[in-house]
Amino acid sequence: MDGDGRGTTLTTLGPDSIPLRIRRNRRAKRLILRADPATGEAVVTRPTWVSDAEAAAFAEKQAAWVRARLASAPPLVVFADGVEMPFLGQPHVIRHRPDARGGVWIAQGEGGIAEIHVTGRAEHLPRRLGDWLRREARRRIQPRVEAAAAALNAKPGRITVRDTKSRWGSCAANGNLSFSWRLVLAPERVLDYVVAHEVAHLREHNHGPRFWALVQGLIADMDDCRKWLRDEGGALHLIGADGA
Repeated sequence: MDGDGRGTTLTTLGPDSIPLRIRRNRRAKRLILRADPATGEAVVTRPTWVSDAEAAAFAEKQAAWVRARLASAPPLVVFADGVEMPFLGQPHVIRHRPDARGGVWIAQGEGGIAEIHVTGRAEHLPRRLGDWLRREARRRIQPRVEAAAAALNAKPGRITVRDTKSRWGSCAANGNLSFSWRLVLAPERVLDYVVAHEVAHLREHNHGPRFWALVQGLIADMDDCRKWLRDEGGALHLIGADGA
């Protein structure tokens, strides 16, 4: 096993040597195993009192499950001309505009499907589109946080937008909030729910009845949004995984 110096150990899993990433998390209360189709890896998160060897043995027992999950995963959605991808839950087609200026913008395309136009050289398209999506995520998240915080008489700290793998959002003890930029790919009501969820943690830093009552007061269809994330959220991590 090889460590990377950041609480992560790299090894392999099963006879076909599936890459296995073991992550140490001080807040983890149990071993958690997941398959990451975007990287082709298995990832196990372990509490501090569980050794890397024990975590690897735990994953090894479920190697067949990991293999099946990776094999059945839908293909990656690359950022390239002509590729269809969601934006705010609606299908959009990426259009490369090498001779145009203006960065990135949305326009109505033929057949009623919206298009995301991206200028510049083809090799820069994934990064340029990824940067634009991050900016769009922040532009939509910021006012939602402010509105939800005002409704709960709460004061949020710094807001960051990242490419997180295991959480759609988080609320630190100091009130700083972090969100996945991939939420901008989901329907707006799902984005509203995740913002409400994290802002509610400013008042209740737990998942008890009072916390869920606060979220419910902000988002009436909370349960539907949670179900959407369970059923559809994983696919968002396969979008732009090679360049965003």
